[in-house]
Amino acid sequence: MRVVAVFLFLLAPSLSACAQVVTPVEGESWLVHLHRSFDETSMGKSSGVYGPAAPMPSEWPLPHPALQLSNKFTGQSTTLYGSDLYRFKCQGCHGASGTGAPPEINSVIDPVRATSASMYIEHMKKVGMEVTSKDALPLAKQANGMLLDRLHKGGTDMPSPNPNLTEAEVRSLFAYLRQLAGIPGAEKQQVPIVEPVLRVGEHIVKSTCHICHASVGHNPGPQELSEAQIPPLSSLTSRLSLNEFVTKVTFGTPVFEGSPAIPFRGRMPVFTYLTPDEAADAYLYLTLYPPRN
Repeated sequence: MRVVAVFLFLLAPSLSACAQVVTPVEGESWLVHLHRSFDETSMGKSSGVYGPAAPMPSEWPLPHPALQLSNKFTGQSTTLYGSDLYRFKCQGCHGASGTGAPPEINSVIDPVRATSASMYIEHMKKVGMEVTSKDALPLAKQANGMLLDRLHKGGTDMPSPNPNLTEAEVRSLFAYLRQLAGIPGAEKQQVPIVEPVLRVGEHIVKSTCHICHASVGHNPGPQELSEAQIPPLSSLTSRLSLNEFVTKVTFGTPVFEGSPAIPFRGRMPVFTYLTPDEAADAYLYLTLYPPRN
């Protein structure tokens, strides 16, 4: 844990500057909010494709990969783009391409394309209907407003985008969504944003981890974990060291059960699109801003 202590020492002068923006995660998980179990979600149903396979007996004991953090880890700020915000806030459900996991999770592509008058005209032409710019522009403007509203407030079955996105973050994320949807020129609209690393951790925890993990609650034991109970976010920094947390999030670790202990692939998805630095940011955010009810 020495790297945590060093980082906190270096970060200390900047805490007051970012305290007005960064807040603790709180409340029930989004799964509980929707009255769904993990196994009823697209992530749960497909979780067999996530994470490491259980090791063969010849591979015991399974070593943890050495923790490798870049020099940026001890920085007080980082530069984000819309593509980064998409990874932190959207990719866990909608996937890298934005296609979602139908029918449960909708694609973001068509709603985003609807914000482009030219793409709307092109689409209607393909289905045999002629639409003029005069007709398409108001529809595109309406779709644009609806999508921006969704980015600010979330949706019925979609977590609200906590922490609340700033206008700069919304513009940057919106530009990336348009780029993902193939709207010409969208790549030139990306807005770089300099943010505290704790804000990165906040984005990841509130928009990805909090989907399955409640902020606080009962800390399950080994038997309860085998029965699919999910530990609260408040327990993660005491259950896992920084190295163990980063490894579990970005690489995965098999779960051992029984006597003698037999390894099997746990239910925890592995977020390979997060870097070790970013996973460490989430850990430090949970350390400095303890979750609350």
